[in-house]
Amino acid sequence: MTLSLLDWRRRVHALYADARAAQDPEAGWAAWRAGRDELFAGHPDSPLAEAARASFTGLPVAPYDPELRFRARVEDAPPQRLELPTADDGVVALDRIGRVTLGEVGRLDVWWLGGYGGGVFLPLRDGSAGRGTYGGGRYLLDTVKGADLGSGDGHLVVDLNFAYHPSCTYDPRWSCPLPQEGNRVEAVVAAGEQLPGGGWY
Repeated sequence: MTLSLLDWRRRVHALYADARAAQDPEAGWAAWRAGRDELFAGHPDSPLAEAARASFTGLPVAPYDPELRFRARVEDAPPQRLELPTADDGVVALDRIGRVTLGEVGRLDVWWLGGYGGGVFLPLRDGSAGRGTYGGGRYLLDTVKGADLGSGDGHLVVDLNFAYHPSCTYDPRWSCPLPQEGNRVEAVVAAGEQLPGGGWY
Protein backbone atom coordinates (compact mmCIF):
# COMPACT_ATOMS: atom_id res chain seq x y z
CA MET A 1 0.00 0.00 0.00
CA THR A 2 1.24 3.47 -0.83
CA LEU A 3 0.40 6.69 0.97
CA SER A 4 -1.48 7.72 -2.15
CA LEU A 5 -3.76 4.68 -1.87
CA LEU A 6 -4.19 5.39 1.84
CA ASP A 7 -5.38 8.88 0.91
CA TRP A 8 -7.81 7.45 -1.67
CA ARG A 9 -9.33 5.10 0.89
CA ARG A 10 -9.55 7.82 3.52
CA ARG A 11 -11.46 10.00 1.08
CA VAL A 12 -13.83 7.18 0.12
CA HIS A 13 -14.53 6.49 3.81
CA ALA A 14 -15.28 10.20 4.27
CA LEU A 15 -17.72 10.24 1.33
CA TYR A 16 -19.72 7.41 2.90
CA ALA A 17 -19.54 8.96 6.37
CA ASP A 18 -21.05 12.14 4.94
CA ALA A 19 -23.74 10.12 3.14
CA ARG A 20 -24.67 8.34 6.39
CA ALA A 21 -24.86 11.66 8.24
CA ALA A 22 -27.04 13.40 5.64
CA GLN A 23 -30.61 14.09 6.75
CA ASP A 24 -31.80 13.76 3.15
CA PRO A 25 -30.64 10.50 1.50
CA GLU A 26 -30.79 12.01 -1.98
CA ALA A 27 -28.60 14.95 -0.92
CA GLY A 28 -26.12 12.49 0.61
CA TRP A 29 -26.11 10.51 -2.64
CA ALA A 30 -25.54 13.66 -4.72
CA ALA A 31 -22.53 14.61 -2.58
CA TRP A 32 -21.18 11.04 -2.81
CA ARG A 33 -21.57 11.11 -6.57
CA ALA A 34 -19.77 14.47 -6.90
CA GLY A 35 -16.98 13.24 -4.64
CA ARG A 36 -16.46 10.11 -6.73
CA ASP A 37 -16.26 12.18 -9.89
CA GLU A 38 -13.60 14.35 -8.28
CA LEU A 39 -11.56 11.34 -7.18
CA PHE A 40 -11.80 9.61 -10.55
CA ALA A 41 -10.82 12.76 -12.41
CA GLY A 42 -7.77 13.79 -10.45
CA HIS A 43 -6.55 11.34 -7.84
CA PRO A 44 -3.31 9.41 -8.55
CA ASP A 45 -5.04 6.16 -7.57
CA SER A 46 -8.05 6.62 -9.84
CA PRO A 47 -8.90 3.26 -11.44
CA LEU A 48 -9.32 5.00 -14.80
CA ALA A 49 -6.63 4.42 -17.39
CA GLU A 50 -4.65 7.54 -18.33
CA ALA A 51 -6.37 7.82 -21.72
CA ALA A 52 -9.82 7.72 -20.11
CA ARG A 53 -8.87 10.36 -17.53
CA ALA A 54 -7.95 12.82 -20.26
CA SER A 55 -11.53 12.93 -21.55
CA PHE A 56 -13.35 12.18 -18.27
CA THR A 57 -16.37 14.38 -17.53
CA GLY A 58 -18.06 12.30 -14.84
CA LEU A 59 -19.39 8.82 -14.15
CA PRO A 60 -22.73 8.09 -15.84
CA VAL A 61 -25.32 7.63 -13.09
CA ALA A 62 -29.07 6.98 -13.19
CA PRO A 63 -31.37 9.53 -11.50
CA TYR A 64 -32.03 8.98 -7.79
CA ASP A 65 -35.05 6.80 -6.99
CA PRO A 66 -36.08 6.91 -3.31
CA GLU A 67 -38.05 3.66 -3.73
CA LEU A 68 -34.74 1.80 -4.12
CA ARG A 69 -33.48 2.55 -0.61
CA PHE A 70 -33.99 -0.23 1.94
CA ARG A 71 -33.40 -0.87 5.61
CA ALA A 72 -33.03 -4.59 5.15
CA ARG A 73 -33.02 -7.22 7.86
CA VAL A 74 -30.14 -9.68 7.56
CA GLU A 75 -31.92 -13.04 7.50
CA ASP A 76 -30.30 -16.35 8.39
CA ALA A 77 -28.74 -18.36 5.58
CA PRO A 78 -26.76 -21.62 5.58
CA PRO A 79 -23.03 -21.04 6.03
CA GLN A 80 -21.03 -21.10 2.82
CA ARG A 81 -17.44 -20.22 1.98
CA LEU A 82 -16.23 -18.98 -1.39
CA GLU A 83 -12.58 -18.69 -2.31
CA LEU A 84 -12.09 -16.37 -5.27
CA PRO A 85 -8.72 -15.93 -6.98
CA THR A 86 -7.48 -12.40 -7.70
CA ALA A 87 -4.46 -11.16 -9.63
CA ASP A 88 -2.85 -9.19 -6.79
CA ASP A 89 -4.29 -10.44 -3.49
CA GLY A 90 -4.15 -14.20 -4.02
CA VAL A 91 -7.29 -16.05 -2.95
CA VAL A 92 -9.97 -13.93 -1.28
CA ALA A 93 -12.19 -15.83 1.18
CA LEU A 94 -15.87 -14.89 1.50
CA ASP A 95 -18.13 -16.36 4.19
CA ARG A 96 -21.89 -16.03 3.84
CA ILE A 97 -23.38 -14.45 6.96
CA GLY A 98 -26.99 -14.03 5.82
CA ARG A 99 -29.34 -12.70 3.16
CA VAL A 100 -31.27 -9.50 2.56
CA THR A 101 -34.52 -9.07 0.65
CA LEU A 102 -34.74 -5.89 -1.43
CA GLY A 103 -38.37 -5.60 -2.47
CA GLU A 104 -39.08 -6.75 -6.03
CA VAL A 105 -35.36 -6.92 -6.80
CA GLY A 106 -35.13 -10.13 -4.80
CA ARG A 107 -32.80 -11.71 -2.25
CA LEU A 108 -29.04 -11.27 -2.11
CA ASP A 109 -26.44 -13.11 -0.07
CA VAL A 110 -24.44 -11.02 2.41
CA TRP A 111 -20.78 -11.97 2.77
CA TRP A 112 -18.01 -11.42 5.29
CA LEU A 113 -14.79 -10.63 3.47
CA GLY A 114 -11.88 -12.47 5.07
CA GLY A 115 -8.45 -11.05 5.68
CA TYR A 116 -7.12 -8.63 8.24
CA GLY A 117 -10.01 -6.81 9.91
CA GLY A 118 -12.63 -8.17 7.52
CA GLY A 119 -15.87 -6.49 6.51
CA VAL A 120 -19.30 -6.85 4.92
CA PHE A 121 -19.43 -7.38 1.15
CA LEU A 122 -22.64 -7.15 -0.89
CA PRO A 123 -22.22 -7.42 -4.67
CA LEU A 124 -25.01 -7.44 -7.27
CA ARG A 125 -25.40 -8.66 -10.83
CA ASP A 126 -28.83 -7.62 -12.08
CA GLY A 127 -30.65 -7.75 -15.41
CA SER A 128 -28.86 -4.64 -16.66
CA ALA A 129 -25.45 -6.38 -16.61
CA GLY A 130 -23.88 -6.26 -20.06
CA ARG A 131 -26.65 -3.94 -21.28
CA GLY A 132 -25.94 -0.65 -19.56
CA THR A 133 -23.86 -1.77 -16.61
CA TYR A 134 -20.69 -3.85 -16.34
CA GLY A 135 -21.30 -7.47 -17.33
CA GLY A 136 -19.56 -8.76 -14.21
CA GLY A 137 -21.82 -6.82 -11.86
CA ARG A 138 -21.62 -3.96 -9.38
CA TYR A 139 -21.02 -3.49 -5.65
CA LEU A 140 -23.51 -2.19 -3.08
CA LEU A 141 -21.48 -2.51 0.12
CA ASP A 142 -17.79 -3.18 0.74
CA THR A 143 -17.10 -1.95 4.25
CA VAL A 144 -13.39 -2.83 4.12
CA LYS A 145 -13.00 -0.05 1.56
CA GLY A 146 -15.49 2.35 3.12
CA ALA A 147 -18.67 1.50 1.18
CA ASP A 148 -21.00 1.46 4.19
CA LEU A 149 -24.38 3.20 4.44
CA GLY A 150 -25.15 2.19 8.02
CA SER A 151 -26.47 -0.69 10.06
CA GLY A 152 -27.95 -1.61 13.41
CA ASP A 153 -30.38 -3.95 15.14
CA GLY A 154 -29.73 -6.75 12.64
CA HIS A 155 -30.33 -4.52 9.62
CA LEU A 156 -28.24 -3.00 6.83
CA VAL A 157 -29.02 0.16 4.89
CA VAL A 158 -28.89 -0.88 1.24
CA ASP A 159 -29.48 1.91 -1.27
CA LEU A 160 -29.39 0.67 -4.86
CA ASN A 161 -28.76 4.24 -6.03
CA PHE A 162 -25.25 3.80 -4.60
CA ALA A 163 -24.52 0.75 -6.78
CA TYR A 164 -21.04 1.29 -8.19
CA HIS A 165 -18.73 -0.48 -10.59
CA PRO A 166 -15.65 -2.34 -9.32
CA SER A 167 -12.21 -1.21 -10.46
CA CYS A 168 -11.94 -3.94 -13.12
CA THR A 169 -14.71 -2.13 -15.05
CA TYR A 170 -12.35 0.72 -15.89
CA ASP A 171 -9.05 -0.91 -16.81
CA PRO A 172 -8.06 -4.54 -17.50
CA ARG A 173 -5.09 -4.27 -15.14
CA TRP A 174 -7.47 -4.60 -12.18
CA SER A 175 -9.09 -7.81 -10.94
CA CYS A 176 -12.13 -7.96 -8.66
CA PRO A 177 -14.29 -10.52 -6.85
CA LEU A 178 -17.55 -10.65 -8.81
CA PRO A 179 -21.11 -11.63 -7.81
CA GLN A 180 -21.72 -15.37 -7.60
CA GLU A 181 -25.03 -17.25 -7.86
CA GLY A 182 -26.60 -15.91 -4.66
CA ASN A 183 -26.00 -12.32 -5.76
CA ARG A 184 -27.45 -12.55 -9.24
CA VAL A 185 -31.02 -11.47 -9.94
CA GLU A 186 -33.07 -11.20 -13.12
CA ALA A 187 -34.67 -7.87 -12.17
CA VAL A 188 -33.25 -4.79 -13.87
CA VAL A 189 -31.94 -2.28 -11.32
CA ALA A 190 -32.23 1.04 -13.16
CA ALA A 191 -30.16 2.88 -10.56
CA GLY A 192 -26.58 3.62 -9.67
CA GLU A 193 -23.57 3.87 -11.92
CA GLN A 194 -23.93 3.02 -15.59
CA LEU A 195 -21.51 2.35 -18.42
CA PRO A 196 -20.79 4.99 -21.06
CA GLY A 197 -21.49 3.99 -24.65
CA GLY A 198 -18.73 1.62 -25.70
CA GLY A 199 -17.56 1.01 -22.12
CA TRP A 200 -14.38 2.31 -20.51
CA TYR A 201 -11.84 0.32 -22.56
